[in-house]
Amino acid sequence: MTQAAAKLHIFGICGRSGQGKTTLIEALLPWFQARGLIVNVVKHSHHSIDLEPPGKDSARFRAAGAGEVLIASPYRYAIVRELHDGPEPPLTDLIARLSPADLTLVEGFTREPLPRLEVVRPGEGRDPLYLSDTAILCAGAIPRNEGVAPVIVNLARMRRIRHIDAANGSMEVEAGCVLKTVQDAAAAENRLYAVSLGAEGSCQIGGNLSTNAGGTGVVRYGNTRDNVLGLEVVLADGTIWNGLRALRKDNTGLDLKHLFIGTEGTLGIITAATLKLHPLPTQHALAWFAPVDPAAALQILGMFQAACGSRLSAFEMINRRQLELVIEHVPGRRNPLSELHEWHVLVELADTGGGDEMAALLQQTLEHAAEQGLIHDAILASNETQRATLWEIRHSVSEANKKGGVGLTTDCAVPVSAVPVFIERATAAVHEIVPALDVLVVAHLGDGNAHFIPFFTFDAWRELPDPTSMANAMRRCVNDVAHELHGTFSAEHGVGQTGLPEMAHYKSSAELGLMRAVKTALDPQNLFNPGRLIP
Repeated sequence: MTQAAAKLHIFGICGRSGQGKTTLIEALLPWFQARGLIVNVVKHSHHSIDLEPPGKDSARFRAAGAGEVLIASPYRYAIVRELHDGPEPPLTDLIARLSPADLTLVEGFTREPLPRLEVVRPGEGRDPLYLSDTAILCAGAIPRNEGVAPVIVNLARMRRIRHIDAANGSMEVEAGCVLKTVQDAAAAENRLYAVSLGAEGSCQIGGNLSTNAGGTGVVRYGNTRDNVLGLEVVLADGTIWNGLRALRKDNTGLDLKHLFIGTEGTLGIITAATLKLHPLPTQHALAWFAPVDPAAALQILGMFQAACGSRLSAFEMINRRQLELVIEHVPGRRNPLSELHEWHVLVELADTGGGDEMAALLQQTLEHAAEQGLIHDAILASNETQRATLWEIRHSVSEANKKGGVGLTTDCAVPVSAVPVFIERATAAVHEIVPALDVLVVAHLGDGNAHFIPFFTFDAWRELPDPTSMANAMRRCVNDVAHELHGTFSAEHGVGQTGLPEMAHYKSSAELGLMRAVKTALDPQNLFNPGRLIP
């Protein structure tokens, strides 16, 4: 990077997030780099210290600057010290989001406090700042710098798996359990907890529930809410509602658990859940193929659904530019096919047996598609190593995009049948603002969720006169296309704070009125996560 007015030295005790997933510190790097800042990162893991990227200033990170911003969680935190030449720091808007006057941490059902971590900025006293380990995509858990100082409840210590009933296909877990831990515990009982996310090595069940997380398995198993049987919730008046029933059928009034799933902690605090388990697939058949275009991919999806039924477990599509970025920026990744085609799809079948039959079905369906001129090329994974390698390409898109430039990620969903039209119209809308701008597409095609990403190089982004206005215009034009196709601007990332303008813009007054009425009934004093979800 070139010399800039500010240097950032990030000291991170971040712990390994597992499976090569991005840590909070790494997720913030593009934000800093896009503003022309020199960034050095020292990452302390359990037994080693790694420096990346190397730089001559890195040895001075402890002595850098007069100001600090602290990003904290039970698992990882970063102290960001800044140097700047002018009267205003270059990170004003980030500081405003991360530094309220005072914060208090309430640990979930424990008296044991976390270590005291502090924020220091020029001309100010020492204000404690604690942040829960949660998604930062829509600022749903980032305190606002206004009003009464908030209390942040951290349930990370509530991580017991209370009970697994394999015969009933259910397990009772506390909200602080990490998703991967839940998956592994279910697998040990020959069962599957079907929600699978890129962040499954670090994200917690409580966060998955509060955002109704999606992932790669929705085409077969549904979202998080489809994999929950019951909840335990603390209400605003202190009442604990025990709804941890493990029933598939219960027609005794309102299904109250759905009030709290996907409402981002605004109606109650989920402390435990009864999760739905499925038979554990032991056989898989996976292929990577290049459809002629998204319309052809959609037609092939229908062919797999007809031939394979519920065995179809994943149908993920990316475009050429996205694959190029993965190959360029993630070591060890390469194009699975002989040529770089415009579109690529990963398709997987899974079952408790019949591996040879599934492999034959996979091959026959692809051959049938090729006969109809719907695909350019395809390969089948012949063993678990090849299967894992192909999945690694799909799971590397976030890492590649952070290293390659500034991606304005959107989270739209439209009816599955409308995905090709959505991609075409959204591309045209973006190019009306910036002609020929790169566009990345990462689509869970099987469920209609398309992450459509206008993509800038770091240099191009730095040269924009008003990056914030550009980001808002890009996202709005893409979201407008989804809305026109009877879709949504948020399929799985949630609303938080950053999505409030979109909620106000797209939701009807009747819909918002109903949401506000429920909020008022359950939390009349607006104690829980104010300023989120409902504009």
